[in-house]
Amino acid sequence: MKIGVVGCGSWGCALAQVLAKNNQDVIVWGHNKEQIEEINKTGKNENYLKDIELNKAIEFTYDKNSLQDREIIVLAVPSSVVRQVCKEFKTMFNDGRIIVNVAKGIEDKTLLRLSEVIAQELDKARVAILSGPSHAEEVAKDMATACVVSAYDKKVAQIVQDIFMNITFRVYINMDIIGVELGGALKNLIALASGASDGLGFGDNARAGLMTRGMTEIARLGVAMGAKRETFSGLTGIGDLIVTCTSMHSRNRKAGMLLASGKSLEQTLKEVQMVVEGVNTAKAAYELSLKYNVDMPITREINEVLYNGKNPKDALITLMTRDKTEEQEEKSLL
Repeated sequence: MKIGVVGCGSWGCALAQVLAKNNQDVIVWGHNKEQIEEINKTGKNENYLKDIELNKAIEFTYDKNSLQDREIIVLAVPSSVVRQVCKEFKTMFNDGRIIVNVAKGIEDKTLLRLSEVIAQELDKARVAILSGPSHAEEVAKDMATACVVSAYDKKVAQIVQDIFMNITFRVYINMDIIGVELGGALKNLIALASGASDGLGFGDNARAGLMTRGMTEIARLGVAMGAKRETFSGLTGIGDLIVTCTSMHSRNRKAGMLLASGKSLEQTLKEVQMVVEGVNTAKAAYELSLKYNVDMPITREINEVLYNGKNPKDALITLMTRDKTEEQEEKSLL
């Protein structure tokens, strides 16, 4: 199939590698002319996937018109600019073609999930979400990965499953699009907390506690918003949480560690150099907890650290010294 990837960052290029391996006709579009020219010259994306040889079958371009005939568009841009990009390509993409969003986040001002943002701007598009525990660095190296595709139309999900799936990139279908999106977006907040805990030297026990209680928060909000609880025990829930809270590739975990070292948010983002989606999503997640009257103490403390200058150590102490309670008799996540 003719597939266009919008976004020439690490994830866009990694997914283009998967598609090219599957003998799809792939064009990657990026707005940075110098970056595109450098990739075409060297065969590498030095800014994001250093030392990885990109498949020679992939075409890289900064010409928007090259995407005109693409049957499927993979939207691989940061969550904060999804609406802006949809507006930019509205006259081209709003014609019923499939749009596969691969960013993980919640729109700050509207509190909308990204599939809802896309549907608002491209009301004729057939929207799908690709999510799960999948660091671009490993996917680009053709290392074994399992992901999930969700959509409003199962036939669309099946098409996306077919174009991506191969021996090293396994794709499952889960039609709970609310749960799939929320799991991918909110786990980044818990990874920030996990990174801060690691940076403070709190150890494995603290990390396990944050991850477990963090997933409880995510599932609690998800169910309140209409998601299925069992989704959070799958790849886009606990799976994505594990890899993001523990991996050396995790930008959110790294950001948490830097904040714990005493760096400001501005210094942290500058050092990470790439998009830290947990920072983009933190305020929206907290606003959703208030809107749905869901208790999310970890999310609340993350916001205190990011936006109110609270010391990460004090935030973790606050979590540990909350009023005594019992582990709730909720349905098991596992």
